[in-house]
Amino acid sequence: MRTPHRATFVTSLAAAAALSLAGCGAVAESASNNASPSAAAVGATSTATATDAPATATPAPASPAPSSTKPGAAAPGAGAPGAAGSGTAAPGSADLATFTFPGDRVSFKYPATWKVELFTGSGAAPASGTATVYDANGNRQVTIYSGHIADGVTHPVTRDVFETQPVPGLQKQPAPAAHYSFYVDRVADASVYRMHLTAGAPPSGADLAQDGIIRVGRDVLVADVQFIEKPFASDAAAKAWLAGDEGQALKALLLSISYR
Repeated sequence: MRTPHRATFVTSLAAAAALSLAGCGAVAESASNNASPSAAAVGATSTATATDAPATATPAPASPAPSSTKPGAAAPGAGAPGAAGSGTAAPGSADLATFTFPGDRVSFKYPATWKVELFTGSGAAPASGTATVYDANGNRQVTIYSGHIADGVTHPVTRDVFETQPVPGLQKQPAPAAHYSFYVDRVADASVYRMHLTAGAPPSGADLAQDGIIRVGRDVLVADVQFIEKPFASDAAAKAWLAGDEGQALKALLLSISYR
């Protein structure tokens, strides 16, 4: 879902992941064996909030390093990303693995042919971690952050919501209830597509960008699909992608996130 050219807009996840990764020790591990271990800113931004940052360390690269080029992927703006045979699995497949963050509270399911790498803070009992999910071809698909800190950036947008629904495993957490959401935010002439967890159901129309910070116990949770810049040629292309295997697999992953 992404190319080496990252989008120029700022996402809440990018802020959260940056806080986690920039101040994180390196724990990169595959979770294919069931290991248990953006609101876009195209223009003005407003004040972000944060709490204490984790200890500083340098994350080590995963081995082997995943490919950043997706065979058969559409060029930016050329249509829906992804292609048959890209390694995605249809939702409802029995061939799923489960990843659990340190602390044994936050977990999610993903296609067993995919891989999860975890980066955590230093120390025997890391307080924060970022799980990056790669598909079978090594393309980054989702990042999920669980920890004590998160930043939110908001700015005016005009939104069209394609789909949103509550996440079953997060409904007992503090309101507003966590939702899986897929929508487009328009700022000036830019269209920013997002699939991520939102605090409550995002409304269509004029609104502020969603920061995507979910409260879970004493911690926060942020989960975002990593789109390439300008991933869809149109809203119709985005909806067609959602109906396909890749879109449904990523939707199922977000809906499977739970906290206990």
